[in-house]
Amino acid sequence: MDFAVRVAQLLSQTLSPDCNAVKTAAEALDRLSLMPQFPFSLLSIATGGENEGQKMAAATYFKNFTRRNIDGGIGSSPHPQQCSKVGKELKDQLFLALLQVQPPPVLKVLVEAFRIIVVAEFVDQNSWSELVPDLRTAIQNSSLISNGMASQWSTINALTLLHALLRPFQYFLNPKVAKEPVPVQLELIAKEILVPLLAVFHQFVEKACKINCTREVNTETALLIVCKCMYFAVKSHMPSALAPLLPVFCHDLISILGSLTFHSATILEEGYLMRLKTGKRSLQIFCALVTRHRKYSDKLMPDMINNVLGIAKCSSNISKLDFVSERIISLAFDVISHILETGPGWRLVSPHFSSLLDSAIFPALVMNEKDISEWEEDADEFLRKNLPSDLEEVSGWREDLFTARKSAINLLGVISMSKGPPTRSSSNGSSAPSKRKKGEKSKQNNQRSSIGDLLVLPFLSKFPVPSEANAIQSGVLNNYFGVLMAYGGQLDFLREQEPRYTETLVRTRLLPLYTFSVCQPYLVATANWVLGELASCLTEEMSTNVYSSLLKALAMPDNRKTSCYPVRISAAGAIAKLLESDYPPPEWLPLLQVVIDRIGNDDEESSVLFQLLSSMVETGEENVAVHIPYVVSSLVGALSKCIPHDLEPWPQMLEKGFSALAVMAQSWESFLSEEFEQNERTEKWASCRATIGRAFSSLLQHFWLANIHPMGQESGATPSCIDNASTLLCSIMLSVTESNDILELKISELLIIWADLIARWHAWEESEDMAVFECINEVVNLESKYGLKDFIQRLVPSPPAPPVPRCSVFEGIGAFISEAILQYPSATWRACSSVHMLLHVPSYSSETEGVKQALAITFSRALLSRFRKIQDKPCSLWKPLLLAMSSCYLCYPETVKGVLEKDEVEGFTNWASNLCHISSSSFESAMSTESEISDGPRQGN
Repeated sequence: MDFAVRVAQLLSQTLSPDCNAVKTAAEALDRLSLMPQFPFSLLSIATGGENEGQKMAAATYFKNFTRRNIDGGIGSSPHPQQCSKVGKELKDQLFLALLQVQPPPVLKVLVEAFRIIVVAEFVDQNSWSELVPDLRTAIQNSSLISNGMASQWSTINALTLLHALLRPFQYFLNPKVAKEPVPVQLELIAKEILVPLLAVFHQFVEKACKINCTREVNTETALLIVCKCMYFAVKSHMPSALAPLLPVFCHDLISILGSLTFHSATILEEGYLMRLKTGKRSLQIFCALVTRHRKYSDKLMPDMINNVLGIAKCSSNISKLDFVSERIISLAFDVISHILETGPGWRLVSPHFSSLLDSAIFPALVMNEKDISEWEEDADEFLRKNLPSDLEEVSGWREDLFTARKSAINLLGVISMSKGPPTRSSSNGSSAPSKRKKGEKSKQNNQRSSIGDLLVLPFLSKFPVPSEANAIQSGVLNNYFGVLMAYGGQLDFLREQEPRYTETLVRTRLLPLYTFSVCQPYLVATANWVLGELASCLTEEMSTNVYSSLLKALAMPDNRKTSCYPVRISAAGAIAKLLESDYPPPEWLPLLQVVIDRIGNDDEESSVLFQLLSSMVETGEENVAVHIPYVVSSLVGALSKCIPHDLEPWPQMLEKGFSALAVMAQSWESFLSEEFEQNERTEKWASCRATIGRAFSSLLQHFWLANIHPMGQESGATPSCIDNASTLLCSIMLSVTESNDILELKISELLIIWADLIARWHAWEESEDMAVFECINEVVNLESKYGLKDFIQRLVPSPPAPPVPRCSVFEGIGAFISEAILQYPSATWRACSSVHMLLHVPSYSSETEGVKQALAITFSRALLSRFRKIQDKPCSLWKPLLLAMSSCYLCYPETVKGVLEKDEVEGFTNWASNLCHISSSSFESAMSTESEISDGPRQGN
């Protein structure tokens, strides 16, 4: 059978629904790939296969074959005899195939293979010298450019190759070089291909932009690809051959943009969609020229500005436009923002500030018909698109949403921070423009007000705050949404003003919204966001009013038609921002009560509120700590009602809930230690500690003990959130004052489950395992004081369970510590400290001595294994490992000696020698100069 035919059959077989057939075909193809004709057969099938499926399979195999031989190289390739360099004959056939292959999906896959070779040879090695001349010839003789001559080469395919060739040059090839020169390969492409291609591009533009001209899809596609190529060519570099052509090229782009319409919805037939995409790419080129190539773009700015201003002023029609058209308006705002950051650009744009604000920016901010429709359909998603919804991301905008509103707000911020003309203050308070002669120094009383003060805020003040009296007037609510959006765009400007300035704005323009009985939720949510962003500007005198307003928003209930979830979430975000900025509420209890009352109504909302609660506890310190007993009791009840049947993985609400409770437990213990030191109200605090202990015990019982299965099996508890659960368990044990508390709180039963969980612990994180070690310390302390059931050895379970003793608390802790010694260097000090404690603190009877000996052997093996990995060079971990081994040896000398000498004849002697070494002054001196690991002996001893 012909080789190519065999390959084609196998490729078709890989498309079979039969998994075994696919596997057999893949294995056969892998064997055939050793043959030199294999890649040539793939290309032949990709261009002339029986069907698109077979072509795609061939193209994909060719791409993978290419990557394997180039990226893998001889050393790592599964077929070492294959050469990692692609031969000239294969590259030539690939090049010819790319010029003809159809349909586009097959072309796309083969282009990926082409790009792999381009990067490896043309970009990295500056080889494949014939590529540029061949591609230039192919473009000149392609179907759309060959002056009516019939050609089998597709212009679209040829331009697609050029696009792939230029893609690597859109970025600097060596970012470490301060001023990287234009790569010689890019200069060559520009001179040989782009320069003559721009002449053709100009002709295409003239033809395409004629009035009533029918849009040809191939021509429009060619225009788009050429613009993409030019964008890559100038995004970082400026090839010398292109610089003289920029004026003509930019005017061609302006012509394309001028041919677009933004006044009403347009049926997006394929040709016009390509034109829109070309317009979008044109504006991206303008942005690149303005930001990267001022030397060339300054002279072009007047025409650019006139063009983009016209587009931006179509923003009032956004509600009628498709996504691509709106993206073009968004980019027009971005171009203006970039231009304003240049000296000449500011002078050109500043005369248009007033009309730009009135006719372009503000219309993009107001609530339009599309917004209202989206709001009514899904209020949550609408505000998520327009306001940050995550508590950790109170500031900023979602980066994946390139909307005209986002770009307009950014432009407004740039304009607001711009400085207006100089003014001279006079004794009567009036001011007038002042001009200074060249060389004359500025007078001390010369001032330059910002455009935000001179223009933007006065413009926004024209729009009244919604009230019962004006809410029915057309546009009042929608316009005020735009006003709030505008305030959001001026945050940098407002932060620079005097506090009283911002206080007046907040009192007169934001807080009244919270007293308006029928105010739309989207207005309140936006006001929440602005308040949070202005946290650093708010005065203490406003604290009561600000928090009172945000508490109203945080507790705002849903109505029959509208969800107020975004209002509550944005209020939570604003409060978190205020706390982060050291702007506390005048009273903590009302805020705590509102947060607690809302928890449990919705899982997603509860997760955010738990996170807010953690922030409140951490920020409020002793002011919040006094309320922790009340808060804990309330939250435990809410969490207990939300336990799902399957706890793996844990729901986010439970994870955030346990985290918040752990923060409270730690804050409470810190607060108590200070109170007990000062001997203040110790009886009251002891009672509160008992209340917290009972609440935490009740919660863990719900999670760990309520669903114990029959037949003696353990509960369905999982290792998720074990760090926070350890903190709660530790708090429970700290609340014990007598042996009856252990029974009442079911501490022994909880410890059995906890020990089983940590024995299977593998999520080694320093911030998480600390709580486990602290809990271990408290367990041992409790055992030494009162004695614990099933601590060292568990009884044989009753029938009908198998007569196999289950893991005791002691054994579970031992398994955890052994794993910590073996797996996690930063836990070594804490783990070794626990070894000493477990072997010497508890009281062992004759019945439990065997358990202790078994644990000493387990510890010895783990310690020895870990030490052998680091014994070549003395380090700070030697000391805890060798001393922990000493603890094991003191308990069972002969047994531990046997462990040391099992695989090493002089093992015991070497251990003793190293033990003497760490006791020497030379070792201590050497270790004092070595950087300690993050949890050094200070935490372990």
